[in-house]
Amino acid sequence: MEKLQHKLTKENLKSQHTDKKFYNRKILTGSIIASFIASTPFLFYLYEYVPTTESWETIFGTYKSIQYGDANVAMWVLSMKVIPLILSLIWFFTCRHWWYHVLIIPITMFSFQCIGALNDDIIFMDEFHIIYLLPIMAFIFPSIYLIRAKMFSKINDADKTMEELEEEFMIKPKTLWGKISQYF
Repeated sequence: MEKLQHKLTKENLKSQHTDKKFYNRKILTGSIIASFIASTPFLFYLYEYVPTTESWETIFGTYKSIQYGDANVAMWVLSMKVIPLILSLIWFFTCRHWWYHVLIIPITMFSFQCIGALNDDIIFMDEFHIIYLLPIMAFIFPSIYLIRAKMFSKINDADKTMEELEEEFMIKPKTLWGKISQYF
């Protein structure tokens, strides 16, 4: 009996240590994400440090602004597209609600806008991106509606709360790579 008690005590200590390590990692990850979100206004205004010339020398190479005529304006346009894209991605990967797949639509829209902002051949930017979004929207909207209908059917058939149903439908990958790979 004493050996069993000693074994259980070791397992409890090991479990507590693992839980504490997991909790600390979760706090660290949340702190990094929160700090990044809080710093987005500063990231947005980084374009002000870009020179107002057509050509801009960086450590990554030379950027030549053809369409905008000014590297500062080009980086301003790009930052207006990239910051919402990054915030939408953070929201998508940290959202715990059943409807988080709807966030794929604005993520796709911001992605198209970023590509359009970098592509110097596009004259009318942000004009026809909705056409490219239609197939994605045609898949996402019915999927979300079906999940919603299934949830409400279970609410009417059972005495579960909305939170319990959200928990039931939630897919919880353990790692960031797991979250990314579940969509591809």
